[in-house]
Amino acid sequence: MLNLFVKTAIQQTWLQKLRQKEDIFKSKSAEIDEMAAFPEESIQDLVEMGYTSITLPAAYGGEGLNVYDMVLFQETLASFDGTTALSIGWNLGVVGEIFERKLWEPEKLNFFAKEILNGALVNRAVSEAQTGSPTRGGRPGTTAVKKNGAWVITGRKTFTTMSPVLTYFLTSAWIEEKQKVGFFLLHKDLEGLTIDETWDVIAMRGTGSHDLVLHNVTVDETQLVELPEMPRGGKLNGWILHIPACYLGIAQAARDYAVHFANHHAPNSLNGPISQLPNVQQLLGEIDLELIRARHLIYSVAAAYDDEGRRDYLENELGVVKHTVTNSAITIVDKAMRIVGAKSLQRTNPLQRYYRDVRAGLHNPPMDDMTIKKLALSAIKQ
Repeated sequence: MLNLFVKTAIQQTWLQKLRQKEDIFKSKSAEIDEMAAFPEESIQDLVEMGYTSITLPAAYGGEGLNVYDMVLFQETLASFDGTTALSIGWNLGVVGEIFERKLWEPEKLNFFAKEILNGALVNRAVSEAQTGSPTRGGRPGTTAVKKNGAWVITGRKTFTTMSPVLTYFLTSAWIEEKQKVGFFLLHKDLEGLTIDETWDVIAMRGTGSHDLVLHNVTVDETQLVELPEMPRGGKLNGWILHIPACYLGIAQAARDYAVHFANHHAPNSLNGPISQLPNVQQLLGEIDLELIRARHLIYSVAAAYDDEGRRDYLENELGVVKHTVTNSAITIVDKAMRIVGAKSLQRTNPLQRYYRDVRAGLHNPPMDDMTIKKLALSAIKQ
């Protein structure tokens, strides 16, 4: 089904590169989940093949690929290993957004582009226990205070995905003297910056989404790279589509497992495999219905975002994609488990991992209730 959405030679090239790693990535998935181990080797493989700079514009030495390309590759990667895909997706999205919108001064962009090309990895550190998701507008408890011409930053961030290997943490902090939230680019080796390994969950267990702890971390003026005029989530950012793309890939993996099982599981009460049963065919058909609907939605919105002439007409579509695809992924995995039956609950069966992992999508931004509220408010306003 995915071949329908492949349009260019460069897409084919990158898909071939990723598929060369398919068996390796798939072979590690169960152990990553069982041990809650960060997939460091898989991430390093992606760095070495240049994957981590695909969303860096060509003018800065990157591949210059767009949101549509990213969605295509991230869906494919997630069908191999969801943990690896979600982890690296944050790096791709942050890089894409920074350079597309020119969020930083030119010299800072030039410096950071060289870092990315040299294998540096970045993610935003924004969530906090007291404020929840930054997209809801809460003021961060992390503070940045000016002392002797330098910024001193103190606080704790949660859900810092890929923290074991990040080179930079793009960290939000409240700046009292400016009465604004600013973003500081913090290198992993700064004194006072530590990782508290708190990540102990049942979904996406290997993403290393630990707490970032900042105790009087001191940086110079140049590390204040962003002073946004509105809260995170206030501006259109198509790069967040890496999130639903990941869960779509996991759903595809669950679908493929269920189809294979239905074609090969032949209990002695039947004269052939269970794929001949009407109830199994009903479930398989419903799974593909969900997949086709979700896939056409995410790729059409990604294409619209990449087209600057159409982008301004997007209003709520990015949130709708995330809501639709994530909930479709949950439905797809559930139906796949109904086909496979009690075997799907065995710890050795990948479906139980897919079942847990797609649930994590409900807690990635934007949240379902915010998407529905925005739709309602748009309707009322119109």
